[in-house]
Formats: sequence, C-alpha cells, structure tokens
Amino acid sequence: MAHVSNARLPSLKLLIGFEAAARLGNYSRAADELCVSQSAISHQIAQLERHVGQALFRRKGRGVELTIPGRLLFESVAQSFEVIRGGLDRIATYLDPDLVTIVCPATVAHGWLQPRLDALTTQFPSLKPIVSIDESYRYVDEMDLDILLTPTPLRQPNLREVELLRDRLCVVATPGMAHVWAAGQTATGLLCLESDLTSPLAGPYLRQHFGDLPKAAIYDDARLLLDAARRGRGIALVSELLAHEALASGALVRLGAFASLPLGSVWMSGIAVEPRSALVAEVFDALVGMAGCQID
Repeated sequence: MAHVSNARLPSLKLLIGFEAAARLGNYSRAADELCVSQSAISHQIAQLERHVGQALFRRKGRGVELTIPGRLLFESVAQSFEVIRGGLDRIATYLDPDLVTIVCPATVAHGWLQPRLDALTTQFPSLKPIVSIDESYRYVDEMDLDILLTPTPLRQPNLREVELLRDRLCVVATPGMAHVWAAGQTATGLLCLESDLTSPLAGPYLRQHFGDLPKAAIYDDARLLLDAARRGRGIALVSELLAHEALASGALVRLGAFASLPLGSVWMSGIAVEPRSALVAEVFDALVGMAGCQID
C-alpha cells in the first residue's frame, strides 16, 4: 500500500469532483452538476487516486461505487464541505442587513419578546429576526449575535448596555379559579417548578403560603408550568415576564392576597458604535421603548 504524504493536500478542484461523483454514484451526473465534461471528472478522479495511492471507485453497472478507501475519504470530504458551507452561511448572515439575532432566556423570549415580534416587524417590514434561547452566550461578537439579554450586565468593552426589564415571581390563576379562591374555597391544587421547591427564594414562600395545598403537578420547565396554569389545572408561582402575555390578555390574573417576589433584572447588550447594520441599532432602541410596557 502506498504511503500518503501529509505534506501536500490535493487541490480543492479534485475533491469537488470526487465528492460529486461519490454522492451521485455516476461520473456523467457529477459532470452535469459541475458543468464540466465527463472526461474532466474521470481525469480529476484519476489524479486524486494517484495522489492518495488508492483506487477510490470501482465500476458498478452504468455507474460507480466507492471502494473502502473511497468511503473513508468521502466521509471526511463531505464533513469538511459541510463545515465550509456553514462558514459561507455565517458570512451570508453577516452580510444580510435585515437579519437581527437576539438571544435571551426562554422565559423572556416566550413571555415578553415573542408577543412583540409582530410590532417589531410592522415597524421594520424588512426585519428577519433570529431568536435563540441559548444561554451559553456570554458576549456580543457582531457575527453570531447582535443583541443579548442576560440577568447581569456583560461589562464587555464597546457595548451599549441597559437595564431593560425587572422580573418577579407572582401567584397566578385563571379568572374562574381566582374567583373560587377569593370566595374562600381552596378546592384546587398547586402547580410548581421542581427547582422552586428547593430554591432559597421560592421554597420558603411556597411552604409558608401553600404548604397545606396539595400539589396538582410539578414541572421542570417554566413554560409547561405556565401552560398548565392557563389550562386551569391549579394556581402557580410563575415569572411575571413569562406570564406577561397571559396577564395582559386576562387569561391569567394575579392572586392579590400574595405579595410578589423580586427575581432581578434583565439587561440588554449590543454593540455601542457601528453595529453590523443600522437595523440592529434601530431594533435595540425599539426594544428599549417597548420595555416601558412592562406590567406594574
């Protein structure tokens, strides 16, 4: 078996021809896809086989199939091409001035931001928002991320940062269930997050006010908790920002007998000078304006 030197990679042109032939299983179809002649593809494959010192294809009927070395090479080439395509997509995203990427916690995205996207796209008709709840982001880099919402300011150089919202835990229920509760009847159950049961903030609160109330359901996702409360399955202690739309529409109401618990702030960060596009700065300003609609 010939030894393949790692000092020199084959040309990209040869790898492109190889990838097309391997994927399509036919030199002629590969030639049509790449707008070259079939003899050109055959010549490229022959060159690549000489380079690697291995036969990469064998004839099969009217087409070709990969040899074992060919399959190994195709796996690597296909993965590499996918990485390149991903890089090109990132560049295309960067160059599109109408795309604005916003990353924020799921509670804020679901309860506060999502209901405001219609207003944003009405104000900026060309806007194509990309909304992510990936909380692993810790910086704004102008390539992957335009606007980031976090519980604390990033204090990254060259950022514009504002305290956008403040969140609280509040006790909510459907209007009908709240009426039953106000009448002194407690024929209902408590909906809660599993993490709240042991939380130093929510745990004592739940035990003090609802220790004798049977638990109707326990969830590990706040969005499921909110959905259960909207369906009237019980009363719930939820993030006010998460429940923002339900409270504004009247689908849920606060149980006024119970004080809310402060959860902290939501900070918004973006590039301070010359963001990736003018639209990024305009959306940032629009979100600051919309924050004035926070329920008191």
